[in-house]
Amino acid sequence: MLLKRLFLSYPKAVNRLHQITHGGNNASPNFNIVPFDAILKQRDFSTDITHATEDGQKPVTVSLYQMKKIIKGSSSALGDCIEGATCIQTICPVCHIIPGGSDSKSPEKSITDGIRNRIFVNKTTGNFTCSSCQYQGRWDHIEKFFLPYSRSPKTVQELRKLRDAFLELKKEQMGAAYPMPGDIVALDTIENALNAIRQLQLENIFPETLIAVKACWHEGKKELFIPLVDVEDRPIGYKTIYTNSDGEICERTVPETNASGLIYLRCSTSGPSTKTKDHQSQSNAILVLNVPDLLALGSVKLNATAVCLPHGLKTLPQQCLPGLERFQRLTLWFNYDTAGWDTARNYAKKLDERRCLFVRPTDQHPTPYKAMQEGIVEPKAILAKALPILHQSITTFRSLRQDVLSDLQNIDKVQGVKWKRYPTLNKLLKGHRKGELTVLTGPTGCGKTTFMSDYSLDLAQQGVSTLWGSFEIRNTRLAVTLLRQMVGRPLDENLGEFEQWADTFERLPIYFMTFHGQQPIKLVMEAIEHAQYVHDIQHVIIDNLQFMMGVLDEAKHLDRYWKQDAIIAAFRTFATRRNCHVTLVIHPRKERDSDELTTSSIFGGAKASQEADNVLIIQDKRLTSVRGKKYLQVAKNRYSGDLGIMPLDFDKASLSYAQRKKKPEGGSDDGVPPSTNEEPVNHPMHRTIGRIL
Repeated sequence: MLLKRLFLSYPKAVNRLHQITHGGNNASPNFNIVPFDAILKQRDFSTDITHATEDGQKPVTVSLYQMKKIIKGSSSALGDCIEGATCIQTICPVCHIIPGGSDSKSPEKSITDGIRNRIFVNKTTGNFTCSSCQYQGRWDHIEKFFLPYSRSPKTVQELRKLRDAFLELKKEQMGAAYPMPGDIVALDTIENALNAIRQLQLENIFPETLIAVKACWHEGKKELFIPLVDVEDRPIGYKTIYTNSDGEICERTVPETNASGLIYLRCSTSGPSTKTKDHQSQSNAILVLNVPDLLALGSVKLNATAVCLPHGLKTLPQQCLPGLERFQRLTLWFNYDTAGWDTARNYAKKLDERRCLFVRPTDQHPTPYKAMQEGIVEPKAILAKALPILHQSITTFRSLRQDVLSDLQNIDKVQGVKWKRYPTLNKLLKGHRKGELTVLTGPTGCGKTTFMSDYSLDLAQQGVSTLWGSFEIRNTRLAVTLLRQMVGRPLDENLGEFEQWADTFERLPIYFMTFHGQQPIKLVMEAIEHAQYVHDIQHVIIDNLQFMMGVLDEAKHLDRYWKQDAIIAAFRTFATRRNCHVTLVIHPRKERDSDELTTSSIFGGAKASQEADNVLIIQDKRLTSVRGKKYLQVAKNRYSGDLGIMPLDFDKASLSYAQRKKKPEGGSDDGVPPSTNEEPVNHPMHRTIGRIL
């Protein structure tokens, strides 16, 4: 039933378009379904995207997420789709897929046509271009053909009729090719190319470049013809170069509007051709506006491909974007005037700013042909100064839009890795996330290192690669603590099990820095960055920060607070840029034992609490109160804002603060009855003691 409605939606959309075109704003909202024969006869159904604003149609609003979902949903029939910078590439579902087939197990029948069977869907507008037939249309015209082909015989038959009607329309609206005149001569020899260069007065142009672009010469008109090729390297138009009465070089493009072809020229390399240089020339492109600039780049030794746009500063048709998909970096080298600069920025938005560089439009950076004529600055030196159009420190919501959608759809993963030993932390912090800075503080001897080792072991057992920087205790002692926390009991009484547990611990992604005692921040940061690059570290623990304050002679002349702020700033920058979680253990100020610690109690200035995403404080009230407890306080939580406390019950046998699971009524977790030495919570003696206290 669903497929039947989809089948009928096509003529309905055509009829709607017909009424809007003829009825304007007063057209009736009720549309009738017309037969296929009537659809074929309607001349108002124009799928040419160049007339989208002329026939009164409103632009189609397309969701990139929906397009990707629909295309990937039919990947079993069409094959995998490739998402590029500006287009989504897949097999054309109309030209090369016939619904149904003789084999019931394979309901689709594919038509092989070499490599000329791709369709490019623009990620911004949804307009598509079929590389097989050069047909161009809107997303809503092709959308229904991407549905999975698991249909009944009746719906398959209806879909075939719909496909046949669509193919008839494609024949009428198919992109036209513009062949070059028949009385031209191909420039396939050096002598012929030199003759054309001499008559057009193209100074310093190598004749090999004319041969490379498959140029032709018309002796009678004294014109140079260079073909425009599409994404499949087929000629679909051309450019003509000639000199006017004043001796100026002029250029003309056929077709004059909406040409979908480009001119490609592989620049000469500085040495013998290698696979690396060939790869660079295929991934890097230099975009220019006219043929003389393209030919001038042919004489420069560059590992890049020069590309001439069809209409210069006038427009960059969407149909040209598939031909630029294979390049990872685009350098826009346009005229050095205001118009060229504005055009470069507008084109970059269409080409994806993240892969675009621009040559700054100044008099010191002329266009390639002019630079070669003047000989003041080498074109290669100008290209070396190309700058990114999109600054690496500035972004827009458009660039973040898909990441935001991904975060919302995978909210559990975004919240971070959950602790298994500390369910209360999961409720407060929501998880351990990359790119954050956590500060842990607490009074001396409260167990900060022991808690942090238990805290990190929980994450490491779930695959979070961890780098320990323990400047206060030796790595051997730290490893003993971690191993005992993993086993859950002291191994000195069970040495026969050491090898087994040691092998298990060795497989954990835990690494240790070999520093001990006072160390300079520069040396420590170099080790951390190296480990993060080599071992893909996700969690760095520094215990503790005061050991990096420095004891060198120059440190004596620096303020300790300023030194600490610089260290915290270095770790904050590292966490953000490398997307790595950093946990800093910092001692608090000396305060009265009866006072609770706060974020203001962290030693040093306010930068530690300001820069931190999470502030954890171990409060130890066992020595100041009869009923005093030790607990972990979440004093700052930038991600969710939830604050609270988590009781810390220390188990001396395992050296762990792991929260014990509540035992079910009538027994323990493992089925063993509760010990008779423990009295129930509601015992009369407990209530009496409580009232006395």
